[in-house]
Amino acid sequence: MTMQLTKPPTVGTPLGRYTVERVEALPEMQGTLVLLRHELGARHAHVIREDDNLAFGVTFPTVPKDSTGVAHILEHVALMGSQKYPVPDPFFAMAPRSLNTFMNAMTANDWTTYPFSTRNVQDYFNLLSVYLDATFFPLLRYESFRQDGHRFEFEKLDDPTSTLKLQGVVYNEMKGAMAGAGSVMWRSLGKALYPDLTYAVNSGGEPNDIPGLTYEGLRAFHAAHYHPSNAFFFTYGNQDLARVLDEIESHVMARFAPQSLDVSVPDQPDFAEPRRVDVTYPGSDTERGGQVLLAWKLGRSSNPDLNLRWSVLSDVLLGNPAAPLTRPLIESGVGSALADLTGYRDSFREGAFAVGLKGLSAGKAAEVEKLVLDTLAGIARDGIPADLIASSLHQFEIGQKEVSNSGYPYGLQVMFRLMGPWLYGGDPVTGLRLDAELNSLRADLDSGKRVFETMLEELLALPHRVTMVVTPDPLLASQAEQAERELVERLSKDFTDEDRARIVRESLQLQSLQAQESDPNVLPTLALSDVTPGVQRPDYSTTQEGRALVGRVPQPTGGLSYLDVQIRLPELPADLLDVLPLYTYAVTRSGAAGQDYAELSRRIEAVTGGVGASAGVGTAPDDLSAVRLAVTFSGKALARNAEALVAVLHDLIAAPEFTRERTRQLLEQRLSGMKASVVGSGSAYADRLASAQVSAAAVLEERFGGLTSLATLKAIVEGPEGETGAEGLDARIDALLGQFAQLQELITRGQPLLCLTATPDDIGLDVQPITTLFTGDAATGRPALAPLTTGPQARTTDSPVAFNAIAYPTVPYTHPDSPALLVLSRLLRSEYMLKEIREKGGAYGGGAGFDTRGGVFSMTSYRDPHIARTYQVFRDARAFLDTPLGERELTEAILTASKILDPLTSPDTVGRLRFYGDQAGFTPEVQEAFKARLLAVTLDDLRRVMDTYLTPERAAYALVAGRDPNTEVEGLGLKFEVQGV
Repeated sequence: MTMQLTKPPTVGTPLGRYTVERVEALPEMQGTLVLLRHELGARHAHVIREDDNLAFGVTFPTVPKDSTGVAHILEHVALMGSQKYPVPDPFFAMAPRSLNTFMNAMTANDWTTYPFSTRNVQDYFNLLSVYLDATFFPLLRYESFRQDGHRFEFEKLDDPTSTLKLQGVVYNEMKGAMAGAGSVMWRSLGKALYPDLTYAVNSGGEPNDIPGLTYEGLRAFHAAHYHPSNAFFFTYGNQDLARVLDEIESHVMARFAPQSLDVSVPDQPDFAEPRRVDVTYPGSDTERGGQVLLAWKLGRSSNPDLNLRWSVLSDVLLGNPAAPLTRPLIESGVGSALADLTGYRDSFREGAFAVGLKGLSAGKAAEVEKLVLDTLAGIARDGIPADLIASSLHQFEIGQKEVSNSGYPYGLQVMFRLMGPWLYGGDPVTGLRLDAELNSLRADLDSGKRVFETMLEELLALPHRVTMVVTPDPLLASQAEQAERELVERLSKDFTDEDRARIVRESLQLQSLQAQESDPNVLPTLALSDVTPGVQRPDYSTTQEGRALVGRVPQPTGGLSYLDVQIRLPELPADLLDVLPLYTYAVTRSGAAGQDYAELSRRIEAVTGGVGASAGVGTAPDDLSAVRLAVTFSGKALARNAEALVAVLHDLIAAPEFTRERTRQLLEQRLSGMKASVVGSGSAYADRLASAQVSAAAVLEERFGGLTSLATLKAIVEGPEGETGAEGLDARIDALLGQFAQLQELITRGQPLLCLTATPDDIGLDVQPITTLFTGDAATGRPALAPLTTGPQARTTDSPVAFNAIAYPTVPYTHPDSPALLVLSRLLRSEYMLKEIREKGGAYGGGAGFDTRGGVFSMTSYRDPHIARTYQVFRDARAFLDTPLGERELTEAILTASKILDPLTSPDTVGRLRFYGDQAGFTPEVQEAFKARLLAVTLDDLRRVMDTYLTPERAAYALVAGRDPNTEVEGLGLKFEVQGV
């Protein structure tokens, strides 16, 4: 029976085999939450909201008992073919057949989720069908398990006398993931605080344990966990709930019988006394690579009152540079930055609070432990100023009101907010509405109770505490390689000739299956007619206010005001280019207008939702050499505080104040963060380094945020090799502060473009305090930049896997070939790179991209066990274009390319994108002309642009890896210049 639903149902209403259990208004987001339960036990949360970006997710509590990665590998294999869609990889095959705004799957400590979102209704039901079939009726092929899980493979597939190796997408992914300090700490925290629970194992998989997972074990885990009785469904948006429930009923529920499964996570028994855990990770920075973290187990994270109070307290203690726990820890000089994982976490059944320092040498554990405990005891004794608490509650008010797709679709933000308490047996409404808990907290504070001080006293008295000491071990990477060889030897020591023949046979069979063409036409799809030919044209007005052009964008922002001040810079001296990103990092974290950094930080938290500064690079639509630089100051505030936001931004632009000591702290924090990011973001770093060899704009991007920027920062903080003492550092910082002063003066001589986004009632905000700052007449600079490096570049770091990149210079946005290059990148990504780099090569990812505004085409690989093989794959891309390709492949490539031209926006972003795009020359007319050419691209166009621009002599190479690549790439005629990171 088809159900019709035109308004929120009432409690108790049966909808088929569902029963409506609860209906709750969500006034903060102008929505309504409907909670339902199915006869089979499935739970369903539906959020009704006037939002055309429709969202879906199905989440299963998954509680692995070992570190074989069964939950993670199942997440991969479930998406590799299902009963209704028996193609090898429907998840990746759907990406180019869809206009989705988000598609993914994720494995956490104790749950696995499959979410997506899209603005197209037909696309929504296409994806819903694929996701439901993948999760509940996957084929779970043995070959899929071997490809993405683990397998033995001879170096030469058909030669059983060649070297035997372990291979697999997840196996290689986790080798890369577990090479970073942050990942090692996260897994160690669960094991240290909850040693008797599922959190003690690595749900992603420990590389040494992954080979212990059997195919039968994978299938059994799916049968036990992926059942309606263990499913939490989520739907969101302006859509017909009845139609969605009908689809789930007919596709899934009708095919299952009731099942009982206990996936509950019990309480962790309390420790009798605090413990210490020593952890190592592969790292060579023994002087500054250590971390010490103190962590406590708290009460149940599903308790909304406890969860709110610890969230607020954590923000009060740590939420800004002047916070009462952050400031003394940093100013102690013991470490350079707060330790990874510092803060309150509700991602365990029982919450955790942790704090510590990083940037440590060995032997600092006792010092950090005493510093943390003494500081917390002092805060509990002396009390927390009321204004700090009020500022934190102000941030929660902003968080409740803001509706933004920036960074992540809002509908899925809602899903993750309610999912926390829901999965742990709490009330999902409390993840979205905290009125009662906030009122209770405010009442206790108003009555004079020592709310947070008492919480700290109780915390310090808890014996369930762990001190985690994290130390880099320069030998660990080589030891891991040796351990892998020994693991292979141990697992294969009893292999017979028949076993070796079986490995050869299965490897060749997998290779054959990977080479087979499947028929993706069994999957649903969209047509090019589903692509909107136009671009968004939100209304805005402009006025010339002095030297500044001011754009005002009326939008339904929920009572928030957003202000961006983009300043196009005049010509900068060459020595200031590398300093500019350090300036923008430091300026919002230092002092201004007579306030030191602590006072300014408290002011920012009290009256804004945050401010930021960044350096950006732009080009003209028709000229890649017309590079310009800009600095942008931005912030948001509740409308009642919009004038205060203007005053803050005024002071940051006009009167920043830097001190030697605070600048030293900031540089050390930035250096620590950049060093830690290399292992996780090696592909992006390699891409920037390759692109900087072929593009003037990319030269600046590399100098602002690439490995060149890291090297510049290291030279300032650490100085020349062998230098000791503080005098050299002081001199370098003093020189930097002199450059900061030059930059500040140049910024106020720049060309300002202001954009205010607010409700119609608030759009008249007076921004004159900012516009009157700019009185100069300097022209916008056009830096002339030569490539940073020439020839293949390799950077070595502590990583067991590689990140490879190749880049080519092409054409500007308005060139007729630019749309074809964008379509080519999408075609190679979905039809070629996925199969060659991930499926056959075992890398976690491989892609192709085209920067339409920067004119650089690139190919990359991520967490890749290969180097030479991958560069050969890059080179063979042209031959792929000569294989049989048809209208399907072309149409899908155009569809995915069109998504890039029509990004998901929200009231806070739609206007600023249009305003600044128009001022840069990327007007609606220019963008729509690009889109029209894109929709007319042919396969012949793709071959032509590849032959024209992606030729061997135009290629630039770069990689990040744990080894010198030169012996491996000799056969390719490549010679890399190798430097350590």
